[in-house]
Amino acid sequence: MDELILCDIFQRSFFCGRRLINFPWREFVGSINSEPSFVLQILQKTVLHPLCQQHPPSVMYRRLFLLELIKKHQSIGAEPLDELYNALADVLNSQENTLCYKSYFLPSGDNITLSEKIAIISEGTTGLVTWEAALTLAEWSMENIDVFKNRIILELGSGAGLTGLAVCKSCSPRKYVFSDHHPKVLKQLTENILINGFMLEEEQKSQVKDKTSVVTRNAVQLSVIELDWQSVTKEQLLHLQADVVIASDVVYDPEITVSLAKLLKEMFNCTVGKRTIDVFIASTVRNPETYKLFKKTLGELGMNFQVIPGPMKILFPCDRNYTAEILKIYLDDLNVNIKD
Repeated sequence: MDELILCDIFQRSFFCGRRLINFPWREFVGSINSEPSFVLQILQKTVLHPLCQQHPPSVMYRRLFLLELIKKHQSIGAEPLDELYNALADVLNSQENTLCYKSYFLPSGDNITLSEKIAIISEGTTGLVTWEAALTLAEWSMENIDVFKNRIILELGSGAGLTGLAVCKSCSPRKYVFSDHHPKVLKQLTENILINGFMLEEEQKSQVKDKTSVVTRNAVQLSVIELDWQSVTKEQLLHLQADVVIASDVVYDPEITVSLAKLLKEMFNCTVGKRTIDVFIASTVRNPETYKLFKKTLGELGMNFQVIPGPMKILFPCDRNYTAEILKIYLDDLNVNIKD
């Protein structure tokens, strides 16, 4: 394998926290056999990279990664490298935190960096980490830019914010509304938006009012709102005026699933004039019965769905040991055009 390609795989895998067993170690050993300095290239692309210095993966992950690098380097009988052991010493002297960072590299060369909880379930919610369907929906969105370009997007259950940030950085929406319900999730989501160089709409208006400079990544308007699916009013939905509604990994609990279906029906009812909305829900099918309930409830409420093709390319080197499905949801009396 070409060394540049191998370096890129290691970098992308390291920053998104991929399981170490799935790194291309055999190719790595072959490369350091022919070019001993290659291990230093990997080190510079990962643990010593400026992004890692600013927004590092967890201490445990970095420690295990460096130990594996050292192990593979020793396996060819190479002389110990001070740089490897110095990097390990720095990590061993670091204090573990409940928060860590994951970064995902985009085709443009830009990246999305997220602050996440190390524990999958924390603070009584699952919304403080990135789930698999968010990766699938983010990849799909970057292959279907026209769905989002110059439109108003509402994301339900935004969680850590990966999908929304991918859309905002790659698809040029006019406005993007992140939403969730848990206060801890909303706080961390807001922090992740700021980490990625965006400014929320309220802050933009404040700076314009104060006649100070407004520096944002692009012209998209971003906002974060609390949205309770069970108590949201028609007036709130009319105010949002969303053109596109998306969500990922929100079909996991029967009670929440029914509330989601009812919310989607209400959103279809809140369109004004000839305006229509596009609705896309991406799900990791963990509990088939809950997923069937969601589809059944859609039908009972007068909605239909079609499974649409997922992303053609894998952009984020995560472990794909899951089944993710994207549904385009529409009213029964509407025609739907799905890209083949």
